[in-house]
Amino acid sequence: MDAYNVDSSQQVQVRRAAFASVIGTTIEWYDFFLYGTTAALVFAHAFFPNQSAYAGTLAAFATLFGGFAARPIGAAIFGHFGDRIGRKATLIITLLLMGIATFLIGLVPTYGTLGVWAAIILALLRIIQGIAVGGEWGGSVLLAMEWGSRRRRGLMGSWAQMGVPIGLLLSTVVFAVTLNFTGSNFDNWGWRIPFLLSIVLVGVGLFVRLRIVETPAFSRILEERRTERVPVLEVIKNNPKEIILSAVMRMAEQAPFYIFTAYVLSYGESALHMDRGFLVDCVAGAAAISCFTTVFYGHLSDKIGRKRMYMIGAIGILIYAFPYIALLNTAAPVLVAIAIIVSIQPHDMLYGPQAAFIAESFSTKLRYSGASLGYQLASVIAGGPAPLVATFLLETFGTGYAIAGYLVFNAIATLIATSMMKDRTAEDIEVEEQAAATGQATASGTT
Repeated sequence: MDAYNVDSSQQVQVRRAAFASVIGTTIEWYDFFLYGTTAALVFAHAFFPNQSAYAGTLAAFATLFGGFAARPIGAAIFGHFGDRIGRKATLIITLLLMGIATFLIGLVPTYGTLGVWAAIILALLRIIQGIAVGGEWGGSVLLAMEWGSRRRRGLMGSWAQMGVPIGLLLSTVVFAVTLNFTGSNFDNWGWRIPFLLSIVLVGVGLFVRLRIVETPAFSRILEERRTERVPVLEVIKNNPKEIILSAVMRMAEQAPFYIFTAYVLSYGESALHMDRGFLVDCVAGAAAISCFTTVFYGHLSDKIGRKRMYMIGAIGILIYAFPYIALLNTAAPVLVAIAIIVSIQPHDMLYGPQAAFIAESFSTKLRYSGASLGYQLASVIAGGPAPLVATFLLETFGTGYAIAGYLVFNAIATLIATSMMKDRTAEDIEVEEQAAATGQATASGTT
């Protein structure tokens, strides 16, 4: 009976951890993606009205990049606390930080009221968003993965990843509804509504996260007093290869994603002269499908191996890059919709197994710091620059196929890095760590 109660209690916690992981990352990414969509369609003329269309777009995407540049900083800060005091407490802080920053963005006066200070305040709030997201991902992934079993790490890790398509779907749906509701007033004040609504989501997220308990894996680290004093420095010293490879292997996932979901809105409206509402709806449709396929590919990686699943996704990006641009350039609504919806699939083949693939590369006591640093460094080399690079390539070469070449470059970089990563899909990491810790303790006791 006692065993049954323990098992039953653990299953409840597994479900709570998975749900808390999804709901938390959904809120965080709703806030983050909302900024990307608004930057593509509104911020250029709201905060940089004295610039040309090209310069204004670059400036708006530069503030977007500021959030990406801040993400490794958030990874270092919250990775430290996540590996020192625990996953739960750290995740509550990141959720509050993101929610407050997003709400305040909805209140920032535009250039017409504050002049250049409006853009500066906007950029600072974006940086705070980036710091919060930098600490959020690692904790959410570990919250779900460390409660799950060895055979389902890919599936459990993908629950946190599912917050990305849900957050993207939610942000684009709210954006589209607000756009239709406010009409001609959207560019004046309507764009603020989705940012202000985020405070309600934060309340929901806090309620869910306060009900979970610390993961068993990290609880053992605390009980055995095996936490590191400065985990970030320790993981940089012990696992530099894993951190660098984790960042590079994300290039085919991150750079294309922000072209597929954010830059495509600017490209479709300015280069193809298509309706912004239609483009937003297409991205929302792609996100809706991604809510299911992200978890599916995470589950599939438990069956065929993390590395194999990941390589398939990178090859998918490489093959699809030029057809994607060709379909967009037709400016035919049906073909453009197909281009956008299909683009998310090779991304999901990468993103579903990615959480477990990266997290498995680090020991429990350094996992929050190591996984977060590797994951978020890709924001600086891939995700953040992507819309800027795409805008520059289109202006310089005058063709979207230059952007396709950029996608291919990222896919090749990912294939090389992934080939150098160790696949630990079938390994029982926690048992190995406990055995190693026991061996070290025994050795120190006999010397």
